[in-house]
Amino acid sequence: MLSTLMKLLSACLWPSSSSGKSSDSTGKQDGLLWYKDSGQHLVGEFSMAVVQANNLLEDQSQVESGPLSTLDSGPYGTFIGIYDGHGGPETSRFVNDHLFQHLKRFATEHASMSVDVIKKAYEATEEGFLGVVTKQWPTKPQIAAVGSCCLVGVICGGMLYIANVGDSRAVLGRAMKATGEVIALQLSAEFNKEPLYTKYRLREPFKRPILSGEPTITEHEIQPQDKFLIFASDGLWEQLSNQEAVDIVQNHPRNGIARRLVKMALQEAAKKREMRYSDLKKIERGVRRHFHDDITVVVIFLDTNQVSSVKGPPLSIRGGGMTFPKKV
Repeated sequence: MLSTLMKLLSACLWPSSSSGKSSDSTGKQDGLLWYKDSGQHLVGEFSMAVVQANNLLEDQSQVESGPLSTLDSGPYGTFIGIYDGHGGPETSRFVNDHLFQHLKRFATEHASMSVDVIKKAYEATEEGFLGVVTKQWPTKPQIAAVGSCCLVGVICGGMLYIANVGDSRAVLGRAMKATGEVIALQLSAEFNKEPLYTKYRLREPFKRPILSGEPTITEHEIQPQDKFLIFASDGLWEQLSNQEAVDIVQNHPRNGIARRLVKMALQEAAKKREMRYSDLKKIERGVRRHFHDDITVVVIFLDTNQVSSVKGPPLSIRGGGMTFPKKV
C-alpha cells in the first residue's frame, strides 16, 4: 500500500508522459531536482534540468524533435517550450499538453513552419484553456486566477523562431569572429520584468485575460557563429545574468550543463540569504519557495552542419517527465 501511495504522490509532483515507460535515459531525479544531462535533438545535443520550489511544480517544459507536422514531407525540426505557471500548475500543464499539438496541426495545414503557424498555435491554446475556465468556473472559480508564461523556440530549416509571453527568457551564445569570445544575445522580450510596478493593474470587470496571450515572435537565421541557446524560466534569471549563464555554458563540458546552471543559481540564492548551499538543498518544497522559484533550464547546442538537415531520430521529453520515441 505504501508503495502504491508513493507512486501516486510522485505522479502528482512530477507529471509524466502517457508512455508509462521509464529508464535511465529518460532523466534522473535527486530530491527536488530532475535532470537529463545529455541527449540528441535534430541539430545537435541538449541538456535539461528542473528544480522544484513550489508545493506543486508550476514550471512545465518540453523538447520535441523530429516531425513538426503529420506530413512525411515535413517540416522537421526541434521545438522547445518553457511554461512558467503562476497561481498554480493548471495553465502550464494545459499548455504543455496542447501547444505543440496545435503547432503540428497548423504546420500540417500550411505544409511549412512560419510565424503565422506559431501565432495560430498560441491562439488555439489560449482559446482551449478559456474553455476549461468557462466549464470549471461554477465549481472552481479560482481557476480564473491561474496563468502561465509561455516561451517557445522552434528550429526549422536553418531558421530559429522565438515566441514569448511573460518573463521567461531565451539567450543565444554567439562567438565573435574577431576575438572568439562568446557573447550573450537575449532573443525574447526585455520589458516583462522589474522595475515595472505590480500596482499597475486593471480594476474594471473583464471577460478576457488581463495579459494578452498574443506572443512576441522573432525570426533569426542561424549563423555558423551561433553556438548554443539557453531557454529558462525566470527562476534562473533572478539569480544569473545573461552573460554569466553564457560563460558557464561556454566554459564547462556539455554533459550536465543544464544541471550546472541550476546549481549555480541555487548557490547564488543561498549566498543572498547568507546560508550554505548544502543547507538550502535540505529545505522542503513549499518552504523552498521563500528562497527561490521553480527553475527550468534547457540548453540547446547548435551543430551548424546539421541545422538544415531534413530528418533525424524523433524525440519527445518533458521536464520532470519521461522520454519516449514518437510514432512517425
